[in-house]
Amino acid sequence: MTDWDTSGNWNDPPRPREEPRPARSGPATPATTDSVVLEKLVGALTAEQRRSRRWGIFFKLLTFVYLIALLFLFKVPLGGGLDTSRATEHTAVVEVNGAIVADTHASADNLVGALRRAFEAENARAVVLRINSPGGSPVQAGYVYDEIMRLREENPGKKVYAVISDIGASGAYYIAAAADEIYANRASLVGSIGVVSGGFGFTGLMDKAGIERRLYTAGENKAFLDPFSPEEPAEVAFWEDVLENTHAQFVEHVRQGRGDRLADDQRLYSGLIWTGEQALELGLVDGLGSTSWVARELVGAEQIVDYTPQPSPLRQFTDALGVSIVSALQTVWLEGRYELR
Repeated sequence: MTDWDTSGNWNDPPRPREEPRPARSGPATPATTDSVVLEKLVGALTAEQRRSRRWGIFFKLLTFVYLIALLFLFKVPLGGGLDTSRATEHTAVVEVNGAIVADTHASADNLVGALRRAFEAENARAVVLRINSPGGSPVQAGYVYDEIMRLREENPGKKVYAVISDIGASGAYYIAAAADEIYANRASLVGSIGVVSGGFGFTGLMDKAGIERRLYTAGENKAFLDPFSPEEPAEVAFWEDVLENTHAQFVEHVRQGRGDRLADDQRLYSGLIWTGEQALELGLVDGLGSTSWVARELVGAEQIVDYTPQPSPLRQFTDALGVSIVSALQTVWLEGRYELR
C-alpha cells in the first residue's frame, strides 16, 4: 500500500536494509572443488610445457654445435696436414717444443716425419730447428740426431740450422748438435750435457710405519733398484755404469756434430748449463740470432713455413680443457727410467 504525500506524489513505503550475507563455511561443494583442481592442472601443464620447450631448445642447440664440430673436423685434417704446394722459396721450420719423449709433440716420430717433409720440399732452401726444450729421452733424441745426419748427407745443398729460444738443454742440445750451425739468444740456456736418473727410497718410512716388504722374483736382478728395498752397492755400481755409458754416447755425438768448434774445457760435459753468450765463447753455439734473423740473413728466404705436425682439433680442444695436465703428469711419472740432462 502506498501513501499520498503533501506534495501530491505517491510514495512507496521504505524497504528494509539488507544485511551482507556471511561467507559460506563448511565443506566445499563439488563444483568448487572441480574448479580448483582444474586450475592446478592447467598450471602444472603450462609449467611442464615451458620446461619441455626449454629442454627442446637446449638439445637443438647442442645438436647444432655437434654438427658444426663435425664439419670443422672434416674440413681440417685430424693430423694437421701441411700443404706447401703453393709456397714460394722459403725457410722450413720444425719446432722442437717441450719434453722429447714418446707420444708427445716433440717425439722422434713427429720430428723425423716433419724433417723428411721439410727436406723433400723443393721450395725449402734450408731447414731450421726452432728449439725450446729442457731435454728428455736419450733414445728419442738419438733417433732424431741420426735422422738429421742422414738427411744432411743425402741433401748436401740444404743446410740445417738450430735456433735455441728459451732453453736448449740436454736431449734438446743433443739434437741441435746434428745441425750445421747453432744460434741462440744471449740469455738462452744452453748445454747441460749429462745424464740423470732419480727415484725415492721408502725403507725408513716403512720401518716406522711397521710395513713389511714382500717381493717374489725369478732372476736375481729382477728387483733391480727396487725403491721399497734397501739399496745394494752392486746394483748402484751397475746402474752408474749404465749412466756413464749413456753419457759417453752423448759426448761423442756432440763432439761429432760440433767438431773443433768446441772449447777445450771438460766442464762442457759436466752437466752445467750456460747462457747464450757463454755458450758462444765455449763453442756450443755459432752465433746469436733468432729464427727470422737466420731465415733473412743466412738462408736468404725470409718467408717461414712451419712443417711441424699440428695436433688434431679434437686434441687441441681436450688440451684446452686441461687434459694436457694429466698427459704431462703421465709423462713425468711413466716415461723411462732415465733421461738426458
